[in-house]
Amino acid sequence: MNQMWHQATTQTGERPDRPLASCSSMSSVSVASVPFVSRPSVASAPSVSRVSVASVPSVSSPSVASAPSVSRVSVASVPSVSCPSVSRVSVASVPSVSCPSVSSAGEPHGGPDEAELAALGLWPEDVLDFSASTNPFGPPPGVREALAVCDITRYPDRRATRLRAALAAHESVSADCVLVGAGGAGLIWALAQAWLRPGDTAFVVGPTFGEYVAASRLMRATVVEWRGFWPVEVERHQAAASQREVARAIAAARPRLIWLCNPNNPTGAYLAAEEVTALLPAAPDALWVLDEAYRPFVVDPWPSTPLIEHGNVVLLRSLTKDCALPGIRLGYLLGPADVIARVATAQPPWSVSAPAIATGLAALHNYAAVRESLAALRAETAWLRAALLDRGWLVPPSATNFLLIRVGDAAAVRRCLLIEHHIQVRNCASFGLPDFIRIGVRTRRDNERLLAALEDFTLDPSPAR
Repeated sequence: MNQMWHQATTQTGERPDRPLASCSSMSSVSVASVPFVSRPSVASAPSVSRVSVASVPSVSSPSVASAPSVSRVSVASVPSVSCPSVSRVSVASVPSVSCPSVSSAGEPHGGPDEAELAALGLWPEDVLDFSASTNPFGPPPGVREALAVCDITRYPDRRATRLRAALAAHESVSADCVLVGAGGAGLIWALAQAWLRPGDTAFVVGPTFGEYVAASRLMRATVVEWRGFWPVEVERHQAAASQREVARAIAAARPRLIWLCNPNNPTGAYLAAEEVTALLPAAPDALWVLDEAYRPFVVDPWPSTPLIEHGNVVLLRSLTKDCALPGIRLGYLLGPADVIARVATAQPPWSVSAPAIATGLAALHNYAAVRESLAALRAETAWLRAALLDRGWLVPPSATNFLLIRVGDAAAVRRCLLIEHHIQVRNCASFGLPDFIRIGVRTRRDNERLLAALEDFTLDPSPAR
């Protein structure tokens, strides 16, 4: 089982420069020479810079006027991966302005970016997308039919009553303990808006999903990030020591809101029930948000709904990942009725669309098909990880449907795969892991295509491998 690990040195998070990887077969591709295809122009997105490190502020006298700071523990440097150098076109020669939405910190989310693809002369359907970690077998039967007959001439039910009732039955809880939202991200922002005030402290166990920090900072909260999930296996005694350290850090921060992703994105680490419950006494007055968006991909996950009985724990879940509905945007929150009612006040009216309600009901009605596809996906995940390990890549264990691969310069490898092979992977620099890419496991044919593309890269010898 993946465990928690903590590196005790607080640093700025900066890394020494690494040589860029280069592609081995890019004989005729040049970003500068590719004209824009005929489509509406897309404005460049602003750069996403890494959050600067500051010491953990005192929570006894927070400063509301100043911008909230983030405290984090940096990760250690890891060896790089290089591609065979060629005299024609290398990744280093690709100008960054060609991908206007991706900064040096990495893209904030997976999935295609049409502005970037347009700059490369590509359409989204031209690209094999490994950057999004969803069920590759598609939605369950009945979903597309429900979408086709959905009446979009009427306003949707503001409370999504039928869908809440179906989710309550699916999760064996009361309907007043369920809140439906526009994806997990929409509920993260609603939670922050409902719970945080200027000067409050939000505690994030990272490296993890970036929306926790973004939503907390929008509410002018001070963010303390603990680098607890690390993509390597450690001895049990080290994990136990790390758990004691993170509990002490939580207690010292005195947070009002705690974000804990389990299974964690992007590391795939999955904490056991006793590991989670052992942390709760560290902040008995805080609201604990346990993000379980990837829980359906875990083999035999432990039952977490009893945590709701603590009164200060909510579970964030999604139909986007397991039911393959990322374009619909559909997530839900399970929690105490009073907490659910409070978070609901932060949602805009009609925050869940009629198509989302219709497809959600259809997916739940045919969820047996989803379980069957997830079983097949777990087997494919094991096969792909074994294949990557056999080829010399460092691939930490993962409890989920996505894998981390240590490649050295993730930004360069990502560009090379996209330009040369039309394969998109997730650069994990925005997670603070610039040496890793993340891939969502797909079908066997797609996975074999990725393995073939990775043959363009050579590994530097390293004792770590």
